[in-house]
Amino acid sequence: MIAFTLYSRSYCHLCDDMLEQLRAYTADCQFSVEVIDVDTDAELVHLYDELVPVLIGKKPGHPPEEICHYFLDQNALKAFFQA
Repeated sequence: MIAFTLYSRSYCHLCDDMLEQLRAYTADCQFSVEVIDVDTDAELVHLYDELVPVLIGKKPGHPPEEICHYFLDQNALKAFFQA
């Protein structure tokens, strides 16, 4: 099963928007979503601070892949599902 990680912040409306838009795909595709608040870990702040929200996708047997940040890139997400 496809697993997504959404690096987010609790006070970030862009993060909420990306999660909502991603969940709209559950009608067509099966996947899980883990939301991680970057502010809970100094290393995550260092990696993703100004980029949140950041969407990472992981397919079984493949390395994690950054799909997009700031806004949900519909084309990149569709390409990820189809690859």
